[in-house]
Amino acid sequence: MSLFVGWLVFISFSTVRGEVWTVFLIFRQYLMSMDSNYKNGGNIMTTTKDKTFILEPTEGYTHEVGRLLAMMEYARRTTIEATQHLSVEELDYRINGQGNSIGSLLLHIACVEEVYQILTFEEREPTEEEMQELEAGLTLGDTAYNQTKGNAASFYIEKLAKIRENTKSQLKKKEDSWLDEEFPFGPQHLANNYFRWFHVFEDELNHRGQIRLIFSHMKRKNN
Repeated sequence: MSLFVGWLVFISFSTVRGEVWTVFLIFRQYLMSMDSNYKNGGNIMTTTKDKTFILEPTEGYTHEVGRLLAMMEYARRTTIEATQHLSVEELDYRINGQGNSIGSLLLHIACVEEVYQILTFEEREPTEEEMQELEAGLTLGDTAYNQTKGNAASFYIEKLAKIRENTKSQLKKKEDSWLDEEFPFGPQHLANNYFRWFHVFEDELNHRGQIRLIFSHMKRKNN
Protein backbone atom coordinates (compact mmCIF):
# COMPACT_ATOMS: atom_id res chain seq x y z
CA MET A 1 0.00 0.00 0.00
CA SER A 2 2.85 2.42 0.77
CA LEU A 3 4.14 2.00 -2.78
CA PHE A 4 0.74 2.93 -4.16
CA VAL A 5 0.52 6.01 -1.94
CA GLY A 6 4.01 7.01 -3.03
CA TRP A 7 2.96 6.85 -6.67
CA LEU A 8 -0.13 8.94 -5.96
CA VAL A 9 2.09 11.64 -4.43
CA PHE A 10 4.42 11.43 -7.44
CA ILE A 11 1.48 11.76 -9.83
CA SER A 12 0.07 14.76 -7.97
CA PHE A 13 3.44 16.54 -8.00
CA SER A 14 4.14 15.79 -11.64
CA THR A 15 0.66 16.72 -12.78
CA VAL A 16 1.15 20.17 -11.30
CA ARG A 17 4.28 20.44 -13.42
CA GLY A 18 2.26 19.70 -16.56
CA GLU A 19 3.66 16.24 -17.28
CA VAL A 20 0.40 14.28 -17.18
CA TRP A 21 1.05 12.06 -20.20
CA THR A 22 4.53 11.08 -19.06
CA VAL A 23 3.26 10.25 -15.58
CA PHE A 24 0.43 8.16 -17.04
CA LEU A 25 2.89 6.08 -19.07
CA ILE A 26 5.19 5.56 -16.09
CA PHE A 27 2.29 4.66 -13.79
CA ARG A 28 0.88 2.23 -16.36
CA GLN A 29 4.27 0.54 -16.57
CA TYR A 30 4.34 0.39 -12.78
CA LEU A 31 0.92 -1.30 -12.64
CA MET A 32 1.97 -3.79 -15.31
CA SER A 33 5.13 -4.67 -13.41
CA MET A 34 3.16 -5.03 -10.17
CA ASP A 35 0.66 -7.34 -11.87
CA SER A 36 3.42 -9.45 -13.40
CA ASN A 37 5.29 -9.79 -10.12
CA TYR A 38 2.25 -10.77 -8.08
CA LYS A 39 1.10 -13.26 -10.70
CA ASN A 40 4.50 -14.89 -10.41
CA GLY A 41 4.30 -14.89 -6.62
CA GLY A 42 7.04 -12.30 -6.35
CA ASN A 43 7.50 -9.08 -4.45
CA ILE A 44 8.33 -6.01 -6.50
CA MET A 45 10.38 -4.56 -3.65
CA THR A 46 12.77 -7.52 -3.67
CA THR A 47 12.75 -8.71 -7.28
CA THR A 48 13.51 -5.52 -9.21
CA LYS A 49 17.15 -4.73 -9.93
CA ASP A 50 16.58 -1.44 -11.77
CA LYS A 51 18.33 1.32 -9.81
CA THR A 52 17.28 4.22 -12.03
CA PHE A 53 15.66 6.00 -9.11
CA ILE A 54 18.34 5.20 -6.53
CA LEU A 55 20.49 8.25 -5.86
CA GLU A 56 23.90 7.04 -4.77
CA PRO A 57 27.30 8.71 -4.38
CA THR A 58 29.17 8.78 -7.67
CA GLU A 59 32.43 6.85 -7.75
CA GLY A 60 35.47 9.10 -7.72
CA TYR A 61 33.71 11.93 -5.86
CA THR A 62 33.24 12.73 -2.19
CA HIS A 63 29.98 11.50 -0.67
CA GLU A 64 27.75 14.57 -0.89
CA VAL A 65 29.32 15.93 -4.08
CA GLY A 66 28.74 12.54 -5.64
CA ARG A 67 25.08 12.54 -4.64
CA LEU A 68 24.65 16.02 -6.06
CA LEU A 69 26.22 14.88 -9.32
CA ALA A 70 23.91 11.84 -9.42
CA MET A 71 20.91 14.18 -9.29
CA MET A 72 22.38 16.37 -12.01
CA GLU A 73 23.05 13.36 -14.21
CA TYR A 74 19.52 12.03 -13.79
CA ALA A 75 18.08 15.41 -14.76
CA ARG A 76 20.36 15.55 -17.80
CA ARG A 77 19.40 12.07 -18.90
CA THR A 78 15.72 13.02 -18.94
CA THR A 79 16.54 16.11 -21.01
CA ILE A 80 18.48 14.07 -23.57
CA GLU A 81 15.77 11.40 -23.73
CA ALA A 82 13.19 14.09 -24.45
CA THR A 83 15.15 15.70 -27.29
CA GLN A 84 17.65 13.33 -28.92
CA HIS A 85 15.10 12.02 -31.45
CA LEU A 86 13.84 15.44 -32.57
CA SER A 87 14.33 16.73 -36.10
CA VAL A 88 15.71 20.19 -36.92
CA GLU A 89 12.18 21.33 -37.71
CA GLU A 90 10.93 20.13 -34.34
CA LEU A 91 13.86 21.74 -32.50
CA ASP A 92 13.14 25.06 -34.24
CA TYR A 93 9.37 25.02 -33.66
CA ARG A 94 7.87 27.88 -31.64
CA ILE A 95 4.29 28.00 -30.37
CA ASN A 96 2.39 30.37 -32.68
CA GLY A 97 5.75 31.45 -34.07
CA GLN A 98 6.64 33.18 -30.81
CA GLY A 99 8.54 32.50 -27.61
CA ASN A 100 11.32 29.97 -27.26
CA SER A 101 12.10 26.96 -29.38
CA ILE A 102 13.28 23.65 -27.95
CA GLY A 103 16.69 24.38 -29.41
CA SER A 104 16.80 27.75 -27.64
CA LEU A 105 15.96 26.10 -24.33
CA LEU A 106 18.71 23.51 -24.80
CA LEU A 107 21.18 26.32 -25.45
CA HIS A 108 19.92 28.04 -22.29
CA ILE A 109 20.49 24.89 -20.22
CA ALA A 110 24.05 24.70 -21.52
CA CYS A 111 24.77 28.39 -20.89
CA VAL A 112 23.38 28.32 -17.34
CA GLU A 113 25.69 25.45 -16.44
CA GLU A 114 28.63 27.23 -18.05
CA VAL A 115 28.04 30.48 -16.18
CA TYR A 116 27.77 28.62 -12.87
CA GLN A 117 31.10 26.98 -13.58
CA ILE A 118 32.59 30.47 -13.66
CA LEU A 119 30.68 31.64 -10.58
CA THR A 120 31.40 28.61 -8.38
CA PHE A 121 34.64 27.02 -9.58
CA GLU A 122 36.48 30.24 -10.43
CA GLU A 123 34.62 32.36 -7.84
CA ARG A 124 34.29 35.39 -10.09
CA GLU A 125 31.82 37.14 -12.35
CA PRO A 126 31.91 36.39 -16.09
CA THR A 127 34.03 38.78 -18.13
CA GLU A 128 32.45 41.04 -20.73
CA GLU A 129 33.76 38.74 -23.47
CA GLU A 130 32.28 35.67 -21.77
CA MET A 131 28.93 37.41 -21.33
CA GLN A 132 28.82 38.31 -25.01
CA GLU A 133 29.18 34.62 -25.79
CA LEU A 134 26.64 33.47 -23.19
CA GLU A 135 24.10 36.29 -23.26
CA ALA A 136 21.85 34.95 -26.01
CA GLY A 137 21.48 31.58 -24.31
CA LEU A 138 20.95 33.11 -20.87
CA THR A 139 18.35 35.70 -21.90
CA LEU A 140 16.57 33.61 -24.57
CA GLY A 141 14.07 35.32 -26.89
CA ASP A 142 14.59 36.05 -30.58
CA THR A 143 18.36 36.37 -30.24
CA ALA A 144 18.69 32.82 -28.92
CA TYR A 145 16.25 31.54 -31.54
CA ASN A 146 18.20 33.10 -34.40
CA GLN A 147 21.46 31.76 -32.99
CA THR A 148 20.21 28.18 -32.67
CA LYS A 149 17.92 27.87 -35.71
CA GLY A 150 18.95 25.08 -38.08
CA ASN A 151 21.01 23.01 -35.63
CA ALA A 152 20.49 19.27 -35.33
CA ALA A 153 19.95 17.49 -32.01
CA SER A 154 23.57 16.30 -32.09
CA PHE A 155 24.76 19.92 -31.89
CA TYR A 156 23.01 20.45 -28.55
CA ILE A 157 23.85 17.04 -27.14
CA GLU A 158 27.54 17.52 -27.90
CA LYS A 159 27.52 21.03 -26.41
CA LEU A 160 25.80 19.83 -23.24
CA ALA A 161 28.20 16.89 -22.94
CA LYS A 162 31.29 19.07 -23.35
CA ILE A 163 30.16 21.52 -20.68
CA ARG A 164 29.13 18.70 -18.34
CA GLU A 165 32.55 17.05 -18.64
CA ASN A 166 34.15 20.24 -17.33
CA THR A 167 31.65 20.35 -14.46
CA LYS A 168 32.43 16.75 -13.52
CA SER A 169 36.16 17.39 -13.74
CA GLN A 170 35.91 20.39 -11.41
CA LEU A 171 33.56 18.68 -8.95
CA LYS A 172 36.01 15.81 -8.63
CA LYS A 173 38.45 18.27 -7.03
CA LYS A 174 35.96 19.41 -4.38
CA GLU A 175 35.42 18.20 -0.83
CA ASP A 176 31.96 18.01 0.71
CA SER A 177 32.73 21.11 2.80
CA TRP A 178 32.89 23.15 -0.44
CA LEU A 179 29.14 22.65 -0.82
CA ASP A 180 28.53 24.63 2.38
CA GLU A 181 30.55 27.67 1.35
CA GLU A 182 28.30 30.73 1.09
CA PHE A 183 28.31 33.54 -1.48
CA PRO A 184 26.05 36.48 -2.42
CA PHE A 185 23.04 35.37 -4.43
CA GLY A 186 21.40 38.43 -5.85
CA PRO A 187 21.33 41.75 -4.00
CA GLN A 188 19.67 40.50 -0.80
CA HIS A 189 20.47 36.82 -0.34
CA LEU A 190 23.19 34.31 0.32
CA ALA A 191 23.42 30.85 -1.24
CA ASN A 192 25.83 28.01 -0.66
CA ASN A 193 27.38 26.00 -3.45
CA TYR A 194 24.99 23.15 -2.78
CA PHE A 195 22.01 25.39 -3.59
CA ARG A 196 23.76 27.03 -6.53
CA TRP A 197 24.25 23.69 -8.26
CA PHE A 198 20.82 22.50 -7.19
CA HIS A 199 19.53 25.61 -8.93
CA VAL A 200 21.36 24.61 -12.13
CA PHE A 201 19.51 21.32 -12.52
CA GLU A 202 16.29 22.75 -11.02
CA ASP A 203 16.33 25.25 -13.88
CA GLU A 204 17.02 22.44 -16.34
CA LEU A 205 14.03 20.43 -15.10
CA ASN A 206 11.83 23.50 -15.38
CA HIS A 207 12.83 24.01 -19.02
CA ARG A 208 12.53 20.31 -19.77
CA GLY A 209 8.88 20.70 -18.80
CA GLN A 210 8.62 23.56 -21.30
CA ILE A 211 10.29 21.39 -23.93
CA ARG A 212 7.65 18.71 -23.49
CA LEU A 213 4.90 21.31 -23.62
CA ILE A 214 6.24 22.76 -26.90
CA PHE A 215 6.57 19.30 -28.39
CA SER A 216 3.02 18.36 -27.35
CA HIS A 217 1.65 21.57 -28.87
CA MET A 218 3.44 20.86 -32.13
CA LYS A 219 2.07 17.30 -32.28
CA ARG A 220 -1.49 18.48 -31.65
CA LYS A 221 -1.15 21.14 -34.33
CA ASN A 222 0.13 18.63 -36.89
CA ASN A 223 -2.55 16.00 -36.18
